[in-house]
Amino acid sequence: MNLPGDIIFYGVASGAVFLVGLAKGGFAGLGAAAIPLLALVMDPVAAAGMLLPILMAQDVVSVWAFRKCFDRRTLVLTIPGAAIGIFLGWWLAAVVDADAVRGFVGIIALAFGVYRLLPILGGRMALTGPAPEWLGTVMGSVAGFTSQIAHAGGPPFQIWALSRNFPHLVFVGTSSIFFAIINWLKVPAYVALGQFNAANMMLTALFMPLAILSTFAGVWLVKRVSPARFNVIINVLMILVGLELVRQALI
Repeated sequence: MNLPGDIIFYGVASGAVFLVGLAKGGFAGLGAAAIPLLALVMDPVAAAGMLLPILMAQDVVSVWAFRKCFDRRTLVLTIPGAAIGIFLGWWLAAVVDADAVRGFVGIIALAFGVYRLLPILGGRMALTGPAPEWLGTVMGSVAGFTSQIAHAGGPPFQIWALSRNFPHLVFVGTSSIFFAIINWLKVPAYVALGQFNAANMMLTALFMPLAILSTFAGVWLVKRVSPARFNVIINVLMILVGLELVRQALI
């Protein structure tokens, strides 16, 4: 079992894990930057496998906190589609090489960053009024695919769920439970891809304390720092990282 010996790797990985913790602590959406950042310094599939147990540990807290605030119908509509998307994401990672996956991660990072910046630029990519239920299954499948590839299923799910005009706590609770379920659904895919190996799990254990501490840091910071301003910086970073990943995939 050989762990990375490059200090740059540990610096980038620490930053990625810190963003995951901040996301769980209240800075919604920041976690999607983690895999693009990690893909700069390691195989993107291995990066996703390393982060998955961390996300699942954090899910326990969020699901417990919102266990009484969720919309059951949304889960019924979106989870089957998410399972299909996860399967397609697994198939893609199984049949293409690391550079191709890195390119897909870069495209997802670009799309996510642009989506998050659209309101600031005067645009909007959201459904106005309640969307048809069948679209929930479609967006669930897109969320499952992007979550399997890059743990970035937020935007597809949010575009549909926000159109349902749920109360804030119901929206947050439904999102928390949705992603907790699909994180469990991703486990067989990452087992099949061989990513729960000794080296990856050692890295998971190494970064788990930072993930927990950064979650508490997110809870503390979200009350003192403007999430909107912080999100702008991170989403610009995501676009730049996405461009770099696409460039690496093409050369």
